Amino acid sequence: MPQLTLTPDNALAIAQMARQFDVKVPQSDPDSGSNPSDDMGIDALEFGAHDDLERELVSVISDLNDDEQRDLIALILLGRGDFALEEWIAARAAWTDIGRAKTPRFVINIPLMSDYLEDGLSFFND
Repeated sequence: MPQLTLTPDNALAIAQMARQFDVKVPQSDPDSGSNPSDDMGIDALEFGAHDDLERELVSVISDLNDDEQRDLIALILLGRGDFALEEWIAARAAWTDIGRAKTPRFVINIPLMSDYLEDGLSFFND
């Protein structure tokens, strides 16, 4: 069984943040003029001027060291079915094509990334 340098707790925290990020949509009516307290339920699912979630997610991924970023990419690719667990070394090597600077944006632009990350982690819990 391969050893993870990215802790499962950190991977799950990233997956949870990504899940919150994935459900957000662009702001539909930024100048509606209605009572803000009435709009809070809807606005919670929209990107707004004061929404820091994307920046926080990018920051968390950027703060990972190289080995943790390699594991993050490998777990996503494993969960997506691009690699089998037996190909763990090759899955980790895929990070080299992306690089440290592009990893955060690459990760947050993968549709269903949180699901893939959790699916990849499930191989390590069996």
